[in-house]
Amino acid sequence: MPKKRLKQNEKRRYENFLKKREMKKILKEITSSDKKQAEKLLPKAYKTIDNAAKTNVIKKNTASRKKSRITKLVNQKENAK
Repeated sequence: MPKKRLKQNEKRRYENFLKKREMKKILKEITSSDKKQAEKLLPKAYKTIDNAAKTNVIKKNTASRKKSRITKLVNQKENAK
C-alpha cells in the first residue's frame, strides 16, 4: 500500500476513535448525573451522536437508537424524583 494511503487511513482511524470516545464519555456522564444535569447534557449528546452518524462512525439507525435510549433514561430519572 502506498505511504500516503497509510497515513490517510491512520489519521481517519484516529479521528473516528476520538468521535466515538467523546460520544461514549457524554453518554456515561448522562447516565451518572442527576436529572437537571442530564437535561443540560442532552443537546450535546444529540450533537455528538448525529456528528458520528453523519461521518459514518456509527450507522444512522444506531444513532437513532442511542438517542432514543438516552431520552428514555432522562425521562425515567424525571419520573423517579
